[in-house]
Parts: sequence; structure tokens; C-alpha cells
Amino acid sequence: MIKKTYADAAINETVGETAYRRLKFDIIRGIVGPGEKLRIDQLKDRYDIGAGTVREILTRLWVEDLVVAEGQKGFEVAPVSVAGLRDIAALRTLLETQALRLSLATGDLSWEADVVRSYYMLHTVEEQLIAGDMNSVNDWVQQDWEFHHATISACASPALMAAHSNAFDRFIRYHMIVLDFRGRPAADEHAKLRDLVIARDTEAAVSLLTSHIGSGVEHILASGRIPA
Repeated sequence: MIKKTYADAAINETVGETAYRRLKFDIIRGIVGPGEKLRIDQLKDRYDIGAGTVREILTRLWVEDLVVAEGQKGFEVAPVSVAGLRDIAALRTLLETQALRLSLATGDLSWEADVVRSYYMLHTVEEQLIAGDMNSVNDWVQQDWEFHHATISACASPALMAAHSNAFDRFIRYHMIVLDFRGRPAADEHAKLRDLVIARDTEAAVSLLTSHIGSGVEHILASGRIPA
């Protein structure tokens, strides 16, 4: 399984890794917004790191398509658009449904336990959000990742999992820019997906996952905050 944390430091995390994670999460959350210039001197001060480390981090984020290079002008945060959202949603769907099929075919009891555990954590945070506690948004990002990752973690394809991890980050960024949890429908879909995964109902699970991602796209677009 891929272990990653969006908001909290990982065990034995280096200074460079901490700065990388913080900047990446600031981009995903929209704190550092689309199109914003990423100036080395400002990033040095903000994240308390050296210029060389800043350049390394920006290169990593460029590879992940979260920042873009502007020739001699430096780096800026990658833009967002309706076409970009639909494109990354299609990629996430392609990768996650394939990994889900493989996991349902080979997952063992320990995998099922991970799915149930991660669903419980997600359910708890979603109930807090539905009750109006928007302080749980950062926790929701983490737990949404943990649940969806758990469902596909038995696919036995590290390359597929790495590609999905990157696509998930780019997709969830749109959710965070809009900052509008879809509410009860999304929570209910997660519960149903858990049940279908445990039941090994492959076609129903894949169908639900596809519509779940699609509904998320339409919810984001309905906000009117993503430029054409």
C-alpha cells in the first residue's frame, strides 16, 4: 500500500519532505491558487528551507503536474479548467476501476479488514461534515484517500497504484478549490461501495465507483467556480 499524509507529518519525515508535503497540500487545498507564481525567495521563507531544496520540490511537483514551468520565468501553480477536471476524472476512473477489478479478484481477509477500517474512519469524518463541522475538511481529504486506496490496494500493481495516487491528488484538488462537500449522497455511496467490495460484486462496484466519480465532477462544476 502507498502510505501518504496530506496534512500531518509522517514518521521520520525529513525537513525537505515536510516542506514538499506542505507546499503540495497548500496547492491541493487552493491556499496557493491556480496560476500563482512560485517564487523561490518567498518559498524559502514560507517553508524555512534552502533555495536548492525549493528547486527540487518544484521539480517534483512539476513531474506530478501540480505546477507548470514557464521557461525562464520559473514555476507557477498548474491552472484548472472544466476540460482539465473532466480529463483527470476520466483518468482516475480508468485507473481506479481497473485496480478495483484486480483487488476484488485477489484481495484476502486482511485486505477486507483494511477496507472496513478505512470506511469507518471516513464515515466518522463525513458525519461531522454533514453536521456542519467544516473544520473536518482536511481530515476528509485524508480519509477519502485512505478509503479509496484501501479498496484497490490488493491489485498487486505498484505502477498502477502510483499512477492512481497522482491522479487522485489532481482530482481532489478540484474538490478543495470549490471546498464544498457533496454531503449525504457521497457518504451513502461510500457505504454502498464498501458493501459491494466486501461482497466481491465486481460489476456493481465498478459501476458505482464510476458514477460516484462522475457525480463528484458534476457537483464541482455546479459551483460555477471552475473556469472554462
